[in-house]
Amino acid sequence: MKAVLLRFLKDETGATAIEYGLIIGVLSLTIIGGISQVFNAITWLFSDSSSRLVNAIGP
Repeated sequence: MKAVLLRFLKDETGATAIEYGLIIGVLSLTIIGGISQVFNAITWLFSDSSSRLVNAIGP
C-alpha cells in the first residue's frame, strides 16, 4: 500500500492538464472582460455620434 501511495505522489501527468485548464480559464476571463469593454466603447461612440447628429439637424 505504501508503494502505491508513493507512486501516486510522484506521478505528475495530471499536473500539466490542470495547468492548461487554469491558463484557459484566465484567458477566457480576460477575453470576456475585454469584449465587454470594447462593447461599452462602441456603444458610447455611436450614442455620442447620434446625439451630435440630432443636435446638428434638429431645431
